[in-house]
Amino acid sequence: MKIAILSRNKNLYSTSRLLQAGKERGHEIEVINTLHCDIDIASSHPALRYKGKDLERYDAVIPRIGASVTFYGTAVVRQFEMMGTYSINESVAISRSRDKLRSLQLLSRKGIGLPRTGFANRPDNIRELIDTVGGAPVVIKLLEGTQGIGVVLGETIKAAESVIEAFMGLNANILVQQYIKEAGGADIRCLVVGDRVVAAMKRQAQKGEFRSNLHRGGSAEIVKLTPVERATAVAAANIMGLNMCGVDLLRSNTGPVVMEVNSSPGLQGIETATGKDVAQMIIAFIEKNARPNRNRTQGKG
Repeated sequence: MKIAILSRNKNLYSTSRLLQAGKERGHEIEVINTLHCDIDIASSHPALRYKGKDLERYDAVIPRIGASVTFYGTAVVRQFEMMGTYSINESVAISRSRDKLRSLQLLSRKGIGLPRTGFANRPDNIRELIDTVGGAPVVIKLLEGTQGIGVVLGETIKAAESVIEAFMGLNANILVQQYIKEAGGADIRCLVVGDRVVAAMKRQAQKGEFRSNLHRGGSAEIVKLTPVERATAVAAANIMGLNMCGVDLLRSNTGPVVMEVNSSPGLQGIETATGKDVAQMIIAFIEKNARPNRNRTQGKG
């Protein structure tokens, strides 16, 4: 097969592992810098140009699109879809997952366990917004934040009010969420490919920190999932329309709650913690499922 990896840096661990796995399985695979793609919009003839040349047809594309280039990146994926190329994660699903509020709304509608969440544009009473999610401590999140950036713990009502007021003073969109104290600063990253969790790790925040992201100094270890946790992760991925993603869970007193569904999960932490060759599993899924015009939306969404 002829496969393209959309990535701005071929030296990133995840990109290089997918490239290696594709070559080992006998495919013609290459990295294409998303931002160097030019979209050629012509009636009945969608096309792409790359570094000044017409881009050849590909059987499949693997989007590795950073949050900062979501708008342009999903436009490029959509163009691939319109050209008949199979994308492991479709443009509509990627856009959906990058909008934290939209994601939570979709998951809540289907009954997925979630932390109590409040959102308001300009609340008349910030205290009421805090009370809606159970009172302090609360987690305050920027809608556009990634890797734990823009996530603040308001340990008291006064502290939470100050943080919310500061964010609103910057015209930032924020979520206020229930703090799951019993999780103990740990979460579970489930790597979903297709309809199954292929790897899972527990991430533990370092002392004095409540964010468990590995980018913030958290540690990772292999974890055994319960059947409910496994089913929750797969259901969340399916609801978002993602064939490959990272689903982050917290263990609460009421069962697993989903914190986020990541359409471009890093592979380094989970491959290191579990010893599993996730990159090979992703390529194998593409081998089984890639067909011309097989995307559900075909660029229409």
